[in-house]
Amino acid sequence: MFTHIYIENEVADHPRTQEICARYPQATRVPCERYGEVFNPKAQDFRLQKAQPALILANKHGKHVLEAPAGYGVGGASNYYFSHMLNCLYDCRYCFLQGMYRSANYVLFVNYESFAAEISRITQTGNQPAWFFSGYDCDSLALEPVSGFAAHFLPVFAGHPNAWLELRTKSTQIRSLLNRDPLANVIVAFSFTPREMHQALEHRVPTVERRVDAMVKLQQAGWSIGLRFDPLIYQQDYQAQYRALFSEIFSRLDTEQLHSVSLGPLRLPRGYFRTISRLYPDEPLFAGPLAESKGMVSYRQDLENELTGFCTGELRNHVPAALLFPCTVAA
Repeated sequence: MFTHIYIENEVADHPRTQEICARYPQATRVPCERYGEVFNPKAQDFRLQKAQPALILANKHGKHVLEAPAGYGVGGASNYYFSHMLNCLYDCRYCFLQGMYRSANYVLFVNYESFAAEISRITQTGNQPAWFFSGYDCDSLALEPVSGFAAHFLPVFAGHPNAWLELRTKSTQIRSLLNRDPLANVIVAFSFTPREMHQALEHRVPTVERRVDAMVKLQQAGWSIGLRFDPLIYQQDYQAQYRALFSEIFSRLDTEQLHSVSLGPLRLPRGYFRTISRLYPDEPLFAGPLAESKGMVSYRQDLENELTGFCTGELRNHVPAALLFPCTVAA
């Protein structure tokens, strides 16, 4: 999978580094002082790199856990996010990471212990349950066979019942979850767009059917599931597409084991949008009925209200209103 692995000198002897490198004995190993030397330079070709990304193994410095933006969450009052990885294996046309980063290479921070220590500190000093979201700058599970991320952090949260973990994913890499007992304070949240939009926009992402299969297996094993319809995409026949998607999902899902459903429209910071639209000048999505307001690019307000209102109404035919959470955070 990886032909080149860049390794920060600081983590060259870390056991996780050694385990990952052992999986790719043929990969060229390139030492570096800091991952930014490879990840941050200007004039990189994102599209070219996306065809064959390199893996960068690094040490995360500074704050490992950050407060989540206002409006991000599923009912908790104390919300945080953390990123053990930068960039995603998938290639979704609407993904804000393409506008945020110059490089398509993957950065994996191998010092999981530092993240876990900060999570423990926050949990022990807080007066109310704390929520931790892991799929903000990456997919939580897509690289699991290599990263062992969930396998490491599930025991951490097993020891902190007052802390909640959301694993947000489009992946079907669920073996590490099925190989252990479910945790009441861990939500596996799957992201979806309708089948037609998936085929047009979500390159390399498992099909809707395969993701639904994964959810069913997890529910049968006792795991709580979340549904994330974010971003909502506007198309001329979006009503039929979303109605069909909801029907497909809820015809197989056990709503008694459903933790939450969130939804939010497409929104991108202006700078990110300009970068992404230059990467894909012929992408119909970016020629749609979009408008700019207060530095953000989104659908015209009337269309955004129409799209969100329709999907909210349809979802209420399947789940109680108490399980629905609007996502108002931009990218």
